[in-house]
Amino acid sequence: MATFGTLSDRLTETFRNLRTKGKLSAADVDGTVREIRRALLDADVALQVVKEFSARVRERALSDDVNKALNPAQQVVQIVNEELVGILGGEQRRLAFAKTPPTVIMLAGLQGSGKTTFAGKLARRLEKEGHTPILVAADLQRPNAVNQLQVVAERAGAAIYAPEPGNGVGDPVRVARDGVEHARRQQHDVVIIDTAGRLGVDAELMKQASDIRRVTQPDEVLFVIDAMIGQDAVNTAKAFQDGVDFTGVVLSKLDGDARGGAALSVASVTGRPIIFASTGEGLEDLEEFHPDRMASRILDLGDILTLIEQAQQAFDEEEARKVAEKFATDQFTLDDFLQQMQQLKKMGSMKKMLGMLPGMGQMKQQLDDFDEREIDRTEAIIRSMTPAERTNTKILNGSRRLRIARGSGMTVTDVNQLVTRFEQAAKMMKTVARGGTPNIPGMGAMPGMGKPGASAKRGGKKGKKSQGSRSGNPAKRAAENSALPEAPTAPAGSGFGLGSGGAPQPTEADLAELQKLFGKG
Repeated sequence: MATFGTLSDRLTETFRNLRTKGKLSAADVDGTVREIRRALLDADVALQVVKEFSARVRERALSDDVNKALNPAQQVVQIVNEELVGILGGEQRRLAFAKTPPTVIMLAGLQGSGKTTFAGKLARRLEKEGHTPILVAADLQRPNAVNQLQVVAERAGAAIYAPEPGNGVGDPVRVARDGVEHARRQQHDVVIIDTAGRLGVDAELMKQASDIRRVTQPDEVLFVIDAMIGQDAVNTAKAFQDGVDFTGVVLSKLDGDARGGAALSVASVTGRPIIFASTGEGLEDLEEFHPDRMASRILDLGDILTLIEQAQQAFDEEEARKVAEKFATDQFTLDDFLQQMQQLKKMGSMKKMLGMLPGMGQMKQQLDDFDEREIDRTEAIIRSMTPAERTNTKILNGSRRLRIARGSGMTVTDVNQLVTRFEQAAKMMKTVARGGTPNIPGMGAMPGMGKPGASAKRGGKKGKKSQGSRSGNPAKRAAENSALPEAPTAPAGSGFGLGSGGAPQPTEADLAELQKLFGKG
């Protein structure tokens, strides 16, 4: 996540320096805590939050209760991770729905914080969950605010109540009250009220928001705050808490270049949970906020759970089973490949998904170089083929490939590369489906993919034998050993050595191979 990029880099580097320590001294802890404090302050985290956080980390790192099974770097990472989860709110908190519909959700925040866009995203999400939301245009102050909400509602497929044109015309308190009554009559079970903001906190803004809250009695008041607001986040949050009070926080623009201080300050200072995080411009770019997962992302430990949830939403289970059967029976075609790519695109940005893998924070350049448009180009090539060509790539002679290249706006070389990569991928997946160990060009055999039940004893003997020659002739033994391939080095893992006994971290070759499968080599 771009917002925490710098903070993540600084913390990772700090922990990496502890990897060589056999035991933590007080000086080591003090030095580490000092670097953590600097990293948090540079990320615009509120001073009081930094002080309390640093004190807790130091106290725990020096205590005798630390896990003796972990090395020093792992101990500190574990402590920092747990404390980060704490200042981010501890546990996830979901929206509270009214026992008797409609549930009223009021949005508050400064102008430009992203309230209107979030209203559309929330409506879209609630629609998918089976609710019937309606948006209420109570921001009658900002120019074209009503029109913007109407456009957002149309894109989200949600109803809207907008009796006033806005642009300074109409009474927002009356619109909000009437909007709730309208929703009740029309049997909408959720009302989302978009209120006005200001460039800064003022008495008029607070009075209007307070009056809207009084007449609508909302079940949730969500304070939408721009993650790029920096040190002002705490003062703004406090002002809204005193003037209106809110039940939860929404972090917007987490995909930007902000330093992330707002996220690490607001929940801790206000005592109100972060419920949602907005991570992009699209209506689907809204995530429920999980403090533990966010802490893992900041520490470059990945966010596999969110990745799995996104995959479950995008991929059809029955369809996945059919594809697996096709792999096993050698019936996987370019049509199936195209369908899989389209489902992958439903999950959102490939860069964002790859960024959720553990250790990917150290491969930022490779992620930045990942060209997502190659998936569209691959799709164009496949769509330029006839059904017969997609089913059987063996019939693709020179003239057919030239026609496909012209039809897709690509070159014959592009077509050749796609066909070659597809055939390699199909062969690899066929091996996997049958329980074998696939070999990817440039990557070797994939770890952990051997047949179930393979003898560990037999594997141990092989490993022992491959260590080198046992010839009694020293000259012959040296010559044979020098001809052996160099043993692969163990994956470095994250910058601070976590998970050394678990799955290997993604390598540059892994990322390159991923791009090859979906784009140009």
